Amino acid sequence: MNLEEYFARTGYKGSLEKQDLETLTDIFQHHIRAVPFENLSIHCGETITLELEQVYKKIVQRKRGGWCMENNQLLGWVLKRLGYDTSFLGAYVFNPHQNAFATIMTHLLVKVVIDGKAYIVDGGFGVSYQMWQPMELVSGKDQPQAPGVFRFTEKNAIWYLEKMRRKQHIPNQNFSSSDLLEKKECRKVYMFSLEPRTVEDFRFQCTYLQTSPDSLFTKKSICTLQTTDGFRALIGWTFTETTYNYKENMDLVEFVTLEDEEVEKTLKEKFNITLDRKLVPINVKGPYTI
Repeated sequence: MNLEEYFARTGYKGSLEKQDLETLTDIFQHHIRAVPFENLSIHCGETITLELEQVYKKIVQRKRGGWCMENNQLLGWVLKRLGYDTSFLGAYVFNPHQNAFATIMTHLLVKVVIDGKAYIVDGGFGVSYQMWQPMELVSGKDQPQAPGVFRFTEKNAIWYLEKMRRKQHIPNQNFSSSDLLEKKECRKVYMFSLEPRTVEDFRFQCTYLQTSPDSLFTKKSICTLQTTDGFRALIGWTFTETTYNYKENMDLVEFVTLEDEEVEKTLKEKFNITLDRKLVPINVKGPYTI
């Protein structure tokens, strides 16, 4: 495992000397635009592991993506190797269909402290809830980014992340009532405490999420990648491309339904992913919105 190979994977060519916010942001943005948030292993007969060397081989050498426990673990390793003050946190993801936070801590986050200021770096959420810049850990402050306005609020030592989005223009009206579309303009994303976590704290969750019939990740095959002006997503056979702010306070969301034979071609062309095994797409209705 070496940093040069990782940066060749993400295309980052900037400075590695400074441990400042500008460098962190640049490294982070290269990661989310090169490494997809995806769970395709579950749907092509592979096991997702938390071993860092395996995560490195998968994402860096095999040019795959991963979910939060893979993406953020790798990102945390890179930042620590560069000299950043980093630690892992654990979050409980909001389920919009149940209007409640999950009871299991399934989301791994990275906290980075620079000059006494704490930031949350999360390269493993995907779709429109993927932050594009490290977020300052401060309560009640709007933090506008290209995807929309993010905000942390803190109550009784629990931190909550929410996001305000723009209006959406959907040219293909067949998808205007798709369950993949988020209907609310303000949406809770997850909650977390500042208790430091280790990868070991996610062993059970890693197995549960890829095996339980109740898991979102067994019900949907997901691949999503941030672009310079929005993001792409392939959920089951539904391919979407979102362009942020293409008009004043309006995002463009384009939908298309793929045929079976188009799925792997789309993964290669739009996400730069080539799978070793046959993917079986799936998209059971459920709590996942773009």
